[in-house]
Amino acid sequence: MTQTGTWKPPAPPGAVRRPGLEEAAELWWRREVDDRTLQRAGRRWTAWTLAVVVVFTAPGIGLLLLSPWTLPVALGCFAHAWIVPWLQARRGARSVVPLGGERGAGRGSGTDGAAEGVALGLLGDLVGHRVRELVGTSGLAMHRGKLGVWLVGQRGALMVRRGGRRVDCWCVRVAESGDLPAGDRVAHLLLALREDEAGFAMVANLGFSGAAWRVRRGLAESARPALDAARSAARSASRRGAFAISGTP
Repeated sequence: MTQTGTWKPPAPPGAVRRPGLEEAAELWWRREVDDRTLQRAGRRWTAWTLAVVVVFTAPGIGLLLLSPWTLPVALGCFAHAWIVPWLQARRGARSVVPLGGERGAGRGSGTDGAAEGVALGLLGDLVGHRVRELVGTSGLAMHRGKLGVWLVGQRGALMVRRGGRRVDCWCVRVAESGDLPAGDRVAHLLLALREDEAGFAMVANLGFSGAAWRVRRGLAESARPALDAARSAARSASRRGAFAISGTP
């Protein structure tokens, strides 16, 4: 598991090595990811979105107040206020690549079909029967963690927060995957997530955080039921007052 293009400076002498994922231990300068850090990140993304909307909407309104002849320019401002946040949410949604997706492994690569079948079978054994059905229909594997309900693809992951209203989009992939079958890529990321959820979030890059409906419209049609299932699981866990670590919904 790795980030793309990340240089890792050596830890200072005497630094206590973090337990858990080896990749997370190498990122000694990063803060531990918990509910508070995620909430702060969510507020920053919300503030950024509001700032974009205000920056483009205010001039449009001002132009209309000056003269109705400026309507075409004002409409351009309003369009930017809608398009920029939409593009950012779409980019976040596309950071996760489901099994069988057009941008995934096995599309035009030299990956052996038999190896793909074996990898998918092993992944099915790893996630259990109920999640196996979700993987088959959506290409995403669900995992309930302490931070939220995760949806893991062969590259990238989504995390639905408590209550099911906010979704975080994470950029992460298997290091030096080469011709590794797509099912094995999902399994590697899923095992890392199960071993050390906070460490997994430390290694991954948070590419977007926003309302679930914004992320949903950027997903492929086949992947949307997985997000709906994760939101339902997050709402149920929120009503119980805690998230339980489990590989099945």
